[in-house]
Amino acid sequence: MKKENVKVIVWGLGAMGKGITEMLLNKKGVDVVGAIVRGDKIGKSMYDFLDIEREDRRDLLTGSYEDVIKEGAADVVIIATDSFTKDNFDKIKYCLERKINVISTAEEMSYPKAQEPELAEELDKVAKENGVTVLGTGINPGLIMDLLVITLTGACIDVNSIKAERVNNLSPFGPAVMHEQGVGISVDDFNKRVEDGTLAGHVGFPESINMISDALGWKLSDEIELSRAPIVSSVYRKAPNAEVQPGDVAGCNMKGFGYVDGEMKIEMLHPQQVEPQLEGGTTGDYITIKGTPNINMQITPEVPGGIGTIAMTVNMIPNVINARPGLKTMIDLPVPRAIMGDMRDFIED
Repeated sequence: MKKENVKVIVWGLGAMGKGITEMLLNKKGVDVVGAIVRGDKIGKSMYDFLDIEREDRRDLLTGSYEDVIKEGAADVVIIATDSFTKDNFDKIKYCLERKINVISTAEEMSYPKAQEPELAEELDKVAKENGVTVLGTGINPGLIMDLLVITLTGACIDVNSIKAERVNNLSPFGPAVMHEQGVGISVDDFNKRVEDGTLAGHVGFPESINMISDALGWKLSDEIELSRAPIVSSVYRKAPNAEVQPGDVAGCNMKGFGYVDGEMKIEMLHPQQVEPQLEGGTTGDYITIKGTPNINMQITPEVPGGIGTIAMTVNMIPNVINARPGLKTMIDLPVPRAIMGDMRDFIED
């Protein structure tokens, strides 16, 4: 007897939530059974916010989270709204208490104990009490600068140091990411926001560095060092959710460093900006492992951030449903893979 379709609720129909919903609607063995929005979007057809036609699919009205998330309503809720664990916490807890698994695109949720150990412990406790699982994932953190690095070290007898670099185009992302990166503001405003702590830059280096060090058994000896510098555009640039005048900020050059016994072991470089090709920029992902043996990997151009995050989130659904209850990270679950067949075939009995 064929299993029921996997039922998914998508919380947020911004740039990522929209793409996740569209991918789900084109997969076999999956039903999108709810879409959570706010304000005047509530009560409208989900298809008003998508770039695909309804065709013979049933229409689905968007709703508030109280209306949509009820026990038994879905197998998984995908939350695609925030970057930070503290902003995601109440939403995740609400779903877990209704015995529904959660996948979050929040960057800090990829390894929440790195910066929010108490919230991570509480989420683990609530998930276990309700027999469900929660995972944070995406392209980065979640794959390129952490899980892929860790996987490559599996071919090493020993590892002396790791350098991961991601040069990417920010354009596919939504307004929240543009704000975090300072896209479109003046250099002075960028520097002021760095000084007062309101410019996040790339969210996820503490998570990626801790994930790598824990996976390898390294004990970080010092605070993780982070730096942010403006990438200034000399030309006009326009992205779906940002506009940059010449002389203003097109993105953030983010760096992160992890130390073991006072020695730098993990180096992360992440210059990201909108439309880098307008000034001759090229994108790519690069991993350099010094050890036995040395390993050098490059992917050019980059794995696209928007597509990659959407795909990682959807493709991890079976692994989350199959997992033992609790808070999980990407190093706890089977490796991600593209789900090309019927998703029900990947769900364990």
